[in-house]
Amino acid sequence: MGETKLTFERYEKKYLLSRGQYEALRRALEGRIVPDRYFKSTVCSLYYDTDDFALIRRSIEAPVYKEKLRVRSYNVPDGDGEVFVELKKKYRGMVYKRRIAMRAREAAAYLAGEAPPPERSQMTRELDWFLRSNRVAPKVLIACDRTAWVAKDNGELRITFDENLRWRTDALDLTRGSAGEPLLPPGEVLMEIKMPGASPMWLARLLSDQAIFPRGFSKYGTCYQNEILNDYFNGVIKSV
Repeated sequence: MGETKLTFERYEKKYLLSRGQYEALRRALEGRIVPDRYFKSTVCSLYYDTDDFALIRRSIEAPVYKEKLRVRSYNVPDGDGEVFVELKKKYRGMVYKRRIAMRAREAAAYLAGEAPPPERSQMTRELDWFLRSNRVAPKVLIACDRTAWVAKDNGELRITFDENLRWRTDALDLTRGSAGEPLLPPGEVLMEIKMPGASPMWLARLLSDQAIFPRGFSKYGTCYQNEILNDYFNGVIKSV
């Protein structure tokens, strides 16, 4: 597997931009940002949850502490392709993300309880504990077309733009492509700013000048509330 960062501790701010806002902001950012390692990619995220969606329901309630489990790839992998099994936790606004690289088929077998992890580590011990505490399975796949940037003067400040957000609840396997139904209106772009501390003054001023303000937004939470919830409760009611 390639060498990459596996532990993150940072603040993450999200912004929903119209096409016009996105294009104006990109012009304003010229000279301030440069492409990062994963500059252009199709980000595919497979979210795990319990059968009654306990993890995302708790997350939506905005508790002090919340966590989620997902498997992420940068572009569609084959069975031997690299994916990241991630535990993402949030406590009092700070995001803590730990992940481990595996081959796609190894990750699927491990999380299904069909095989041990390819190697033992502190991270797999954390995952083992999580899997014992939560009976989870793949519930939704969310994909997007991402461009990722870093600030020229601060390699810890990342800005990503996600377009064509899409989701599906079938074919829940990262190797089966990134197709899905639209999650946002046409042209809308999700921007995320990821930083270890406070936003630099130049960026805060630029966003204020563009009248761009943060808002709470969760890809999985939005998918659950807007698309999955009715189907889930209809299924529960019909099965009674």
